[in-house]
Amino acid sequence: MAEATLTVRELRRLWKPQKERLNAEQRENATNIRFHRACSWLQRCEEIQSEDALDSSLLSLWTAFNALYGQWDGERQEPSPDILCWSHFLERMLELDKDELIQRQLEEHKKLVITLFDDEYLSRYFWQDPSDQRAKRVRRSKFDAQTWYAELNWLMILERVFERIYLLRCQLVHGASTYNGKLNRTTVRRCVLMLDHLLRTFLAIWARWGAEEDWGIMCYPPMQ
Repeated sequence: MAEATLTVRELRRLWKPQKERLNAEQRENATNIRFHRACSWLQRCEEIQSEDALDSSLLSLWTAFNALYGQWDGERQEPSPDILCWSHFLERMLELDKDELIQRQLEEHKKLVITLFDDEYLSRYFWQDPSDQRAKRVRRSKFDAQTWYAELNWLMILERVFERIYLLRCQLVHGASTYNGKLNRTTVRRCVLMLDHLLRTFLAIWARWGAEEDWGIMCYPPMQ
């Protein structure tokens, strides 16, 4: 079964041997907790699948992703900035991905990736000064993407995809979008689909090759 189609139940089954070993070494192991938290939100996304739940699905998927990449800043005693954390996380995922699972997803869903690059409403550059001129410049980025694909620059593609999904996530979280608003249904649907594919792939990579990794200080550990 392809990694992007693995259910939460199947991902947990894949992780179980690592989970039991890590728990035997250390109770409340942070790597286990991260995986558990991510799966809990991904499971919620599976439960609410419907056209009317796209906004909730996107937020659940990003929260699951955040459970994996989030870092605690020990000096400032608060979570580290999101973009810095997930950018570093994407780089590590590519390094761990011995079977090139991420590359397969980006190649299989290249058309979807290009549509995200072609959407000016997912561009920070566009929103700095919304105009037809800026919209045209944003849409040219799909040609940059073709170059990145030709050069096998998977990190660049991943980072640019997540920049766009993150912008939409911020619009929803900060009240800059109407719930279930008709203006952005296609955009939200595309982001949900791409994030779902990549998140399941990340969890499969984590389950296979991430158990021995130091994933940093976890934010807000469970307190007994």
